[in-house]
Amino acid sequence: MNTPLLQTGSTGNEARQATTSTIDLPIGAHLVTQRRGYEHHGIYVGNGRVVHYAGFASSAHRGPVEEVELARFAAGQPLSIRSTPSARYVGDEAVRRARSRLGENRYRLLTNNCEHFCAWCLLGESRSEQVHGCLCHPGAGVLALLCLVKAFVESGAKGAEVAAHLA
Repeated sequence: MNTPLLQTGSTGNEARQATTSTIDLPIGAHLVTQRRGYEHHGIYVGNGRVVHYAGFASSAHRGPVEEVELARFAAGQPLSIRSTPSARYVGDEAVRRARSRLGENRYRLLTNNCEHFCAWCLLGESRSEQVHGCLCHPGAGVLALLCLVKAFVESGAKGAEVAAHLA
């Protein structure tokens, strides 16, 4: 897969750095950023904004399809563009499809995740290479699951710290 890396930076001025990196981002681009144990996917909609299925990307509670700033989507990680040569929907049409699902809250890790969402926006069909890989290679699936559990535990601990601090 052709996924050129785009640096977004992770220093104090994340939003400014992420905005300057959007110069070469085409409207409707399939963006990918690494998370602990998996990749997170979204559609670039212009003006430094991305539509993605929040899912479990930022908390232990599943989130809806939302439009966010590029820096929030990247979460301090480098971005890459996933090439989709067989895309049926490109540019403004891919953006229209992505925005048509804003607010949807039917995230399912194995059947309706952020990668399924991007495939639907670009190809018209819902699929996830990550899920397919985990099902075909159980060792990779177990490793990804362990990483997700660890991330949930850590986000729960951070939430407990914040709640204790606010109390």
